Amino acid sequence: MFLPHMDHLTLEQTFFSQVLPKTVKLFDDMMYELTSQAKGLSSHNLEIQTTLRNILQTMVQLLAALTGCVQHVCATQESIILENIHSLPSSVLHVIKSTFVHCKASESIYSGHLHLVSDLLQALFKEAYSLQKQLMELLDMVCMDPLIDENDDVLNMVIVIHSLLDICSVISSMDHAFHANTWKFIIKQSLKHQSVIKSQLKHRDIITSLCEDILFSFHSCLQLAEQITQSDAQDNADYRLFQKTLKLCRFFANSLLHYTKEFLPLLSDSCCTLHQLYLQIHSKFPPSLYAAQISKAQQEEIAGTFLVTLDPLINQLLTFQPFVQVVLDSKLELPSELQFPQCLLLVVIMDKLPSQPENVQALWCTESQLTEATTRVSLLKAIFYSFEQCAGELSLPVHLQGIKSKGQMEVAVTLYEHVCVHLCTFITSFHPSLFPELDVALLNAVLSANMITSLLAMDAWCFLSRYGTAELCAHHVTIVAQLVKSCAGECYQLANLSVLLRRLFFFMAPSQQVEFIQKFSPKAAENLPLWQCISLQALPTELRKQAACDITRVGIAQCQEWLSNSRTLGELESLNTLLSALLAVCNSASEVLDIAQQTAIMEIGSQLWAFLNPKLVTGQPYIQQTLSFLLPLLGVFVQNLDPHLISQVVTLQTSLLKLEPPDHVCLAVLDFVSSLGKFFIPQAFQDKILPNLSSIFDFLLADRNWIIEQHTLEAFTQFAEGTNHEEIVPQCLRSEDTKNKVISFLEKTGFVEETAAARVERVKQEKGIFWKHLAKVPVEEAKWSSLQPYSKRARHEFPLEEEYRSALQAASGALEAIESLLQKSPAPEWFLMKMEILQERIDELKRRVL
Repeated sequence: MFLPHMDHLTLEQTFFSQVLPKTVKLFDDMMYELTSQAKGLSSHNLEIQTTLRNILQTMVQLLAALTGCVQHVCATQESIILENIHSLPSSVLHVIKSTFVHCKASESIYSGHLHLVSDLLQALFKEAYSLQKQLMELLDMVCMDPLIDENDDVLNMVIVIHSLLDICSVISSMDHAFHANTWKFIIKQSLKHQSVIKSQLKHRDIITSLCEDILFSFHSCLQLAEQITQSDAQDNADYRLFQKTLKLCRFFANSLLHYTKEFLPLLSDSCCTLHQLYLQIHSKFPPSLYAAQISKAQQEEIAGTFLVTLDPLINQLLTFQPFVQVVLDSKLELPSELQFPQCLLLVVIMDKLPSQPENVQALWCTESQLTEATTRVSLLKAIFYSFEQCAGELSLPVHLQGIKSKGQMEVAVTLYEHVCVHLCTFITSFHPSLFPELDVALLNAVLSANMITSLLAMDAWCFLSRYGTAELCAHHVTIVAQLVKSCAGECYQLANLSVLLRRLFFFMAPSQQVEFIQKFSPKAAENLPLWQCISLQALPTELRKQAACDITRVGIAQCQEWLSNSRTLGELESLNTLLSALLAVCNSASEVLDIAQQTAIMEIGSQLWAFLNPKLVTGQPYIQQTLSFLLPLLGVFVQNLDPHLISQVVTLQTSLLKLEPPDHVCLAVLDFVSSLGKFFIPQAFQDKILPNLSSIFDFLLADRNWIIEQHTLEAFTQFAEGTNHEEIVPQCLRSEDTKNKVISFLEKTGFVEETAAARVERVKQEKGIFWKHLAKVPVEEAKWSSLQPYSKRARHEFPLEEEYRSALQAASGALEAIESLLQKSPAPEWFLMKMEILQERIDELKRRVL
């Protein structure tokens, strides 16, 4: 009533600053009284009911009066200077927020008697809604001088924007349209006055609130999609609500996109929030193991409407160093459900880099240490590490959208294929200056203890060698060959490098292979560690024949030299290398060996076998390796072996299995016995060989190790299908459990029926157990020694330990021989005197040790 009679330029001094603080206090007092007395509200207590309704009615009138004030200012001024009315927005926003908070909590405040005041609460909400709408019209008319960075107007506008942000958090679950309009206004005003308020805005609060609202809407959208999938119906209220919520998701995402674009340089402390937003969204969306179960139609709708907005967001952040630091932080620790989304994000970033300038590529592809506590790894290293964490997704496996090819339909691909294809594509556009980073990343990944990670790096390396020049391929082969030669002892890194060398060698041009043979001649014994890794099938016929003959000649000569010398255990490492190289020749080029060479190899095998016994094998890792090479080597020539040697072999194998040898020894045993299916056992040896064979198969078929069990089933099937001694087959199946196991394997039955959902749940549990186990696996002394030989492990303290063992082993064998002789006939007269002399020497040796 008074406003029309006042000068609009002096409203703040003469009216708003005087009246509005008292108005706010009056409103707060009424709100306090309302909340305090609401607990006593009931249909029987008319006094409290009347009091509360009167308070609510007064509050409605107060809001209407404030609306009138705002409308008057809008009607009388074309442009508004905030300083002239600064008490009005702050007071109105305080009242609006209090109103919405009260309405939101009304069910708990009124304790089940909400219906007695619901009409007035609804009126109060509507009046607050109208008041805020009118206030936003007023604020839209505010003008600010872009040349002034800091004054009261700037601070007042910042306060207004953050007050509206607080209101957003209150109304987010009350009215979606109103919530969206409030956000639209916040973004609009932030951009409109960007030049003067950008340094004063709390950007982190705005980004955080916006991301929280995106996630809330997205989760609501997924819940609705899941309900639709379960009800198998789309033409209903749920589906319409789903579409409405999906549009809201898109609106929030576009708002974030717009805000991020304009204020990016000021968002360094929001990068972690934006990173987490991307991961959280993709963790709840197929094909994540932790995704909601929604139909394909809804997946495509969500992806096409909402997820597409995340791609331009990554484009904006791609050149922003703080975001790079967050994504590639060396200390980044993510829960298991976010590892797969992290891997997808890194692949998306990798796909975008080829279109970026060199400095941006370098930003992502080089490691950097900003401070002692802050280190950034390279993108490639991060991809391999993240890929390694996705064990569940790889084993399931999850499938992703494939790449469309000309004239071909798009086919879903596994995570392994997805990462491998995109990684190889990235390599084709890699900037030349960054190739050292690529080399380092690939080599580190090849040397990984994780097999699937190493395999991925090998695939990428092989692609690089094929995509590049012949010279590049030859250069890579030479480097890997030198690394293989530099590895001492048995280790998984050597195994990985050996596989890589074998694969790369196939890609070499014939002329480059000739140069390789000249550089790493198979005629030289020191190069045999290389040639044991290489398949001679990669060589042209003439080169293959030459290399095979050279390796065989050197291998046989070196083995014969070992047999004719001291034969110490310390020299077994070199012997094993010789046997491995001979085995590589026999597996990949046996057809080029002449009869004399084949006979020589068999003779070497026979002579070496004479030195083996079960106790010696169980006590020495090197001898276990010797056996693992010797058995398949003999298996290659099984048709030409002496039946007496075969009898010795299966007898030793039977005794050895009773001592529970390591898995690699069991696998070597299986390799040999499966080859016996092609061998006809002479009648004179059947009573010795066949019972041992049946014992070997029966023992290994009962093994609880699934790897041994699977290989045994395959070996037994190969043997049973090829053997002429059919009577032995049932003798190998001595228990019903074993019989059923073999029958199920042959008939491809006995598989556990598992639903897709149950399988996903099992994989999630396995993933959790697996990583917990890796985190706290103890170092234990095993019954069997590791592949690292005693001589390597203990040589620092006891340089001649292997020689001691060998001498004691020989003495023990001599005593066993004497014991056997005493059982056959009486000892000579001089025997006792010699034994006493030996006893005195033993006592003297014991005193030296003590």
